[in-house]
Amino acid sequence: MTPDDHADFAAMMRRTPGVVLRTADGAEATRRYLERNPGLSFVARPPDGQGIVACAMAGHDGRRGYLQHVMVDPDYRHLGLARTMVDRCLTALLEAGIEKVHLDTLADNIEAHRFWRHLGWADRRDEIVKFSRVLVEDTNA
Repeated sequence: MTPDDHADFAAMMRRTPGVVLRTADGAEATRRYLERNPGLSFVARPPDGQGIVACAMAGHDGRRGYLQHVMVDPDYRHLGLARTMVDRCLTALLEAGIEKVHLDTLADNIEAHRFWRHLGWADRRDEIVKFSRVLVEDTNA
């Protein structure tokens, strides 16, 4: 994935059920993310090369890895795209020395929960409570 993919990436987010496009997903923020985490995020394009049909973004803080925006266009699901892209992200993170990876889903995205459980991810961490704080006057940050 490169910053040049942003328009197609944002379009895919808008049309993918269970995904929310936030202000923080803007072109500049995406460029910064990709530059800080080179070679860790991937997109898949259809045979005609128009648009994006799948995406998986990954990054790390030097200690833990994070998967974000793993999504597949509904017309391209059940082809193994998400699994393949997640595997590429996890391989790249492991090569960077990252041994544990986290991800978040929206609470009501039941299909995503099924997918991650199917891949063997743990969905319950009783010892962790996640807090967030928005630092700007934007409820969609």
